[in-house]
Amino acid sequence: MNILYRDASLLVVDKPAGLLVHRSGLDAHETDTLLDRLRVQLGRDATATLAPAHRLDKGTSGLLVLAWTPAAARTLGAAFEQGAVAKRYLALVRGWPAESVDLDHALARDPEAPSSGQPRLPARTLFGRLARVEWPFAVDARHPTSRYALVEACPLTGRRHQIRRHLKQMAHPIIGDATHGKGPHNRAVAAWLSVNRLWLHATELSLPHPADGRAMRFEAPPGLDWQALRARGPWVDDPPA
Repeated sequence: MNILYRDASLLVVDKPAGLLVHRSGLDAHETDTLLDRLRVQLGRDATATLAPAHRLDKGTSGLLVLAWTPAAARTLGAAFEQGAVAKRYLALVRGWPAESVDLDHALARDPEAPSSGQPRLPARTLFGRLARVEWPFAVDARHPTSRYALVEACPLTGRRHQIRRHLKQMAHPIIGDATHGKGPHNRAVAAWLSVNRLWLHATELSLPHPADGRAMRFEAPPGLDWQALRARGPWVDDPPA
């Protein structure tokens, strides 16, 4: 695993796309996980109490913070719950969204279950369009080309699949999202790029250190998949909103 930072309280890694953080009944056949790899890399005894401080979906790549002790995990968990952690993501989406969007749209608690009857939880995400592209293949018979965009997403709350569900709400789902996205676009882009993945990457994270509260900031630049994506232009970059 690519370890970006380590001290007595924190371990910060750059998670690859397609890797589970820990074993889950939702993906019971999968035995390769980030925690299992860290146990091999760092030693089983040393990682006995290591635990993720927040969620990162299997398909999402990028920054993941883990806590070495239960006390650090509780402090970090409270920081995430209280909105004291700033997160920034990069996503490839269908279509060309507006240059900037402040989406405040409540979400059902469990994205895996029918939303009717579930409590709605406040959820807010800031989106900024970074670049646009129009590729020469048709997904919709009405249009000979297909449009996509790179967007920056900053969730101000921490609901499950929040960015993915909010982009679906905007009719600009993330490419490669098998749950909230569009299958024809997922397949067309995978064929065009020769890469099949969820195009969502956690690029930046700022939080108070669990031991002394000092401000910590971590970055994980997009990897080779994203570099190959940018090479398949022609991209039109958008100025910061």
